[in-house]
Amino acid sequence: MPVAAATVHVEVDGIEPGGGQVRVALCQGGLSEASCSRGDDAPASADRALFTFRGVAPGTYAVAAYQDGNGNGRLDRTGLGLPLEPYGFSGGIGRRGRPDFAEAAFALRDPGVAVRVRLARALPRR
Repeated sequence: MPVAAATVHVEVDGIEPGGGQVRVALCQGGLSEASCSRGDDAPASADRALFTFRGVAPGTYAVAAYQDGNGNGRLDRTGLGLPLEPYGFSGGIGRRGRPDFAEAAFALRDPGVAVRVRLARALPRR
């Protein structure tokens, strides 16, 4: 019997004007970089962007996203670890502390799911 595969549609809004890439990752089991191995990016050319992940095995996932304003390929942080660029997660996780996979998680079943992520800054723009 073939393994079922589903589609994850991700809408990212709150994108800041002025360029940079919007990077989105599909995470399983945690929100660390190692747990978020499947990703995509697109230019920040509008206030929202749509991403589609196809052929994803059913399971429990979360989405992490950020806007790479300076194009260095990573989410810049302060010395204390606070993000300096807009970021967000599925599940509408607020900016109260370190994100938790369980709060961001959603169940993925065939045929798929639509997820919304809103980008925001932890700190005012420098």
